[in-house]
Amino acid sequence: MDDGILDEAYQRLHRTGPEFEGWLSNHGPMAVEAMVRHGHGARVHRWLDNYLRQLDERPRGLRPIDDWRTALGDPKRAGDWLAHFDREVRERPWREVLGTWWPRLLPGIAAGATHGVIRVGHAVRVLHADGVNRERLAELGQALGYWAARWQPVPGAGPLTGRSGVVAALAGVPRIPEQSGGIRERLSRLPDVPDWPGAVAALRPPDGPAEAERTLTELVHRAGLDYLRFGHGNPVMLVHAVTAPTAVLRTLPALDPALWAPSVAAAWSATAAVTSVYAPPAAAAPPAVTPVGPAEVFARAARHGDAHVVKLADAVLDAHAATGDARVLVAAGYAGQLI
Repeated sequence: MDDGILDEAYQRLHRTGPEFEGWLSNHGPMAVEAMVRHGHGARVHRWLDNYLRQLDERPRGLRPIDDWRTALGDPKRAGDWLAHFDREVRERPWREVLGTWWPRLLPGIAAGATHGVIRVGHAVRVLHADGVNRERLAELGQALGYWAARWQPVPGAGPLTGRSGVVAALAGVPRIPEQSGGIRERLSRLPDVPDWPGAVAALRPPDGPAEAERTLTELVHRAGLDYLRFGHGNPVMLVHAVTAPTAVLRTLPALDPALWAPSVAAAWSATAAVTSVYAPPAAAAPPAVTPVGPAEVFARAARHGDAHVVKLADAVLDAHAATGDARVLVAAGYAGQLI
């Protein structure tokens, strides 16, 4: 991986805020990390030249975060949260910061349409795989700050109590009857769906860290395959049913194993919620996309240029590497057709 290009990209992006136009997530840090990791760093700065034009400046803080519980989920405190985590990652080891805040933030996994946890997952992957420097620590701080500012629980989510495997649990997710509006409006309708409380708890809880990792791997794989069946319903938002659990899976190695089981529960709740509020009730026929190898899958996504297509390609490459199932690679090409 060309670390220099990624660090330069982070420097450019860290002058901007985590959102623009009021609520749209800044996908820049996630997309450029994926492009650099998969050998497409040469595209990054030109891609950023275009992407940066739409972004807002980094928000200024109002006052220090003193009572973090009351400040969670308050987007008006975004600047305060960014400043808080800038200081945290400078003064403490990043794994210690992550270990402290992961269980606090995890119940709010729906934050920013799951972009909070997704951005953290990309930042952790860099620190864990490629080492620590100022730009990478700053990126983790901004990712955690965004998650805290937009912290939002999935209604009804909690510990897993079911007996179903991933395939059966996903097949049993009910749909909200009125799929309109933004994600906050849609999530607010989940408590009115009679079968939702059972569905969000239906997954079998993992018995130990090894099973937690296997369950998350299967969840990412199955969600990727389901994109082929339901992605037409909302091509952009259903990407997050795949990328949110991918982010959690990537973060596991940096966490205490005691946090792995609740991480599975939160990742499952995110995928189930996104599926419920965006996936159509009826599946479509599999798309006609010519199968290609992993490198070409990502190359096509990079040429396409949309951040969601890039991030989905990044996620399904992980799923393919873990399972060997070439079908999941087709999801990225399908997203490229739809978006």
